[in-house]
Amino acid sequence: MKKNYFRILLKILAILFLLILVVNFGINFWLKSKLPGYIKNHSHYRISYESLDVDLGTGNIFATGITVNNKNPENQNVIRIQGTVDTLSVSRLGIYDVLFRKRINSSNLLLRNPNLNIILAKPINEKTGKKRNPVVFENLKISGGTLQVFKHTKQKFISVHDLNLNVENLQMTEEAVENKLPVVFDQYDISGKNFFFRPDPVYAVTAKHITTKERKMSLVDFTVTPLLSQRDFIRFYPAKKNLYDFKTSEMQFTDIALEGNKVMLANAVFNNPELKIFTTNAKAAVKKDFTFDVNMEQVLMQNAKITVLKPNSSELLNAENISLDINKFLMNGDTSKDPLPFQYADFKISGKNIGFSSETESMKIAAVSLSPKAVDLGNISIKPTQSKSDKTLMDLNVRRINLKINEFKFVENKLKLNVENVLVSTLNGKISAADNPTKKQADFKGIHFPLIIKNIAIQNSNLVYDKGGRPLVFNDLNAKIQNLEMNAKTAKKEFPFKTGFYSATTRNFSYRTQFYNLSASLLKFSRDGAQISNFAMKPTVSRAQYIRMIPTEKDLYNLKVAQISMNGQWDLWSKQKFINASQLTLTEMNANIFRSKIPKDDLTEKPLYSKLLRSIKFPLYIRNTDIKNSVLEYEEDTKKSDGPGKLTFNNFNMNVKNLNSGKMKDKPTQVPINISCLFMNASPMNVKWNFDTANMSDVFSIAGNIADLPASRVNPFIEPYLKIRATGLISDLIFNFKGNNKGLNGILNMKHQDLRVSVLKETGEKNKVLSAVANIFVKTDSGKYPDSVPVDNIVRDSSKSFFNLFWKGIEEGLKKTLIGKNVENTEKTVKTTVENTKTALEQNKADIKETKQEVKEKAQQTKEKIKEKGLLRNIFRKKSEN
Repeated sequence: MKKNYFRILLKILAILFLLILVVNFGINFWLKSKLPGYIKNHSHYRISYESLDVDLGTGNIFATGITVNNKNPENQNVIRIQGTVDTLSVSRLGIYDVLFRKRINSSNLLLRNPNLNIILAKPINEKTGKKRNPVVFENLKISGGTLQVFKHTKQKFISVHDLNLNVENLQMTEEAVENKLPVVFDQYDISGKNFFFRPDPVYAVTAKHITTKERKMSLVDFTVTPLLSQRDFIRFYPAKKNLYDFKTSEMQFTDIALEGNKVMLANAVFNNPELKIFTTNAKAAVKKDFTFDVNMEQVLMQNAKITVLKPNSSELLNAENISLDINKFLMNGDTSKDPLPFQYADFKISGKNIGFSSETESMKIAAVSLSPKAVDLGNISIKPTQSKSDKTLMDLNVRRINLKINEFKFVENKLKLNVENVLVSTLNGKISAADNPTKKQADFKGIHFPLIIKNIAIQNSNLVYDKGGRPLVFNDLNAKIQNLEMNAKTAKKEFPFKTGFYSATTRNFSYRTQFYNLSASLLKFSRDGAQISNFAMKPTVSRAQYIRMIPTEKDLYNLKVAQISMNGQWDLWSKQKFINASQLTLTEMNANIFRSKIPKDDLTEKPLYSKLLRSIKFPLYIRNTDIKNSVLEYEEDTKKSDGPGKLTFNNFNMNVKNLNSGKMKDKPTQVPINISCLFMNASPMNVKWNFDTANMSDVFSIAGNIADLPASRVNPFIEPYLKIRATGLISDLIFNFKGNNKGLNGILNMKHQDLRVSVLKETGEKNKVLSAVANIFVKTDSGKYPDSVPVDNIVRDSSKSFFNLFWKGIEEGLKKTLIGKNVENTEKTVKTTVENTKTALEQNKADIKETKQEVKEKAQQTKEKIKEKGLLRNIFRKKSEN
């Protein structure tokens, strides 16, 4: 019984097998004779072939001599194919999917010598359009192929010649949607010539040869070429910022992956690449400049050349011999809008002969080395491209600039920067400030706050800063700045940074102004200390030249100081300027002050020192100021003087407490001053002076004395223009004055002996008559205990200095001491007597001159008479002889 079942089963299987053979034979026969017509009637294509074998069981198809065309070449909703294929081999074709699901699905596809033109279907509307069926091949092989792929507009999209291709897991869709790649695959092996790819209306990608070997692809003469000129790009794409032009002699990479508009590569190597970037004036891109996502695991560029052009086609940047190694390179539409048009995980860049150009300057860098953590620039040269500008111009050479970076990236299109160290070595050259700078508020919108630089060092530099022909010279400059920071608050200030500790030293410092040359052998300053050695302030013109150059009278200074030092804290860079110092010391100062009375009087207000300090706009406070072992000279001349009069203060020492501007909170405003010196290098002089900067009436007091002063010591000051010489001794001169901005009052006491004056002639000889008259009214001796005389109601001339007011008080006291308390009447008497005496002397001189003239005339008459007699005598003698 069992044998009967088995025999029945075998018969059924045999019948099924025979049925399958018959069906397979029938289908093959039908496919060979009827398939072209079926395809013609049930698809969008016309296909013909020389031979065709189909295995219904396996789904294998083998055909030769294939020709394919579209029935309706104008139908944009389907892929249009036109061309020939020598051999077609399909393995495991899903016939059911083809017939009933209209979906091509095969494990293997082999094309030999295909020559095809393919026009992609019109992009579907993603919201309303029906999704098209994909074409899926597990493996695709093409040998000797020539393919041209066009968009639905018949614009060339992709083309390649002599194509040999082996691709695994290939997926092709009819979705030729703008800015997307129409193919996706896993593994590949490819070779071909004259590759062309046009991803968008702006660019074309080409390669002369494409080959792969051991998963490594090589593209020879690879280019990304703009299809528009820079002018047309700006015209048609006004919102886009950059246009790129790229070419390389060879590009190599491994492991390419394509998905949508994403291109992923690994280990990309570019030999001799050249990149041009055409910039525009677009402020922000509305659409993406770059429509693909290019993701490269590793990018290496060797011997690259980079050029960036301005909108007017002039060079902004030119770099040669660039070597670049980038890890995890990403460039897409978002990054292309950033100042740095790509992202990275790490990079190393080196190069030579880098050039930048702006409207006013050009820069060249001989050597460059960059990474996310370090920047090293060698032999930088900056040259101005014009002689004058409304911007600052630089003419500089720098041997080296080195940066150690903690963080460098762009966040929301803004630079985020945190630098550990900046080193500037051997900076030499000149910075010329703008003649008429345009006042423009700085724009820091491109900076992500805070911007931090922890350490800055400038070493072994020589720098000139020239503003208006007044050069400021720093030789052997070395400087350090710590914790420099710009944040949202400081960016609004005039100096947009705040700093921690800073220091600088320079030797042979100099600064030239219209009338002076300032210099120092050493200048050191920091946030809490300053030192200046051998400071000098020398006039650049002679006194005679200076007098001719100034419109009104003004002091001319000649100053030398062996040492200036200051300790404390200050900020002179920001709007919140201040000086809060504990000690200021000037050692061995030699100051000469010259004033000529020849120019017109300067009638502007001369504020007293309390008001002058109060006018300083920022908080100033110096707890203690000392001037030590110094010499102060004052010289003055007039139109009538025979040279300048001179006052000298030797061994000058001064101490000032609480020097202030009255603007620092909780600091005293009272300023006590103590002065000790040798007046005219002979007599001890002591002065106590006090004023209060907070007192709006400028109240002051000044008291002191001069002891053991030979009167002859003041002759160098009074002789040249008063024509008076004094003798005798002033044992003690004591003064005590108080005043304000209206005037001065006080007392003066002088003890003197044998004080006499001599009135001088123009020749410098003593005029005995006038000297005698003057001494009639002068008290020769003050007595043992002279009385003090009041100095009352001395009115201040606001166009004169404090010392003019002080001298008027001394002068008034001297008059009352030497002439008497009824000084006004005595002065009138002296003047009348002197004038009468002068008149008498002048009359005597005239009489004597007249007498001399009469005698001279009589003598001349006598000579003429004698000559006349002699002449007549000679005449008569000659006649007698004849």
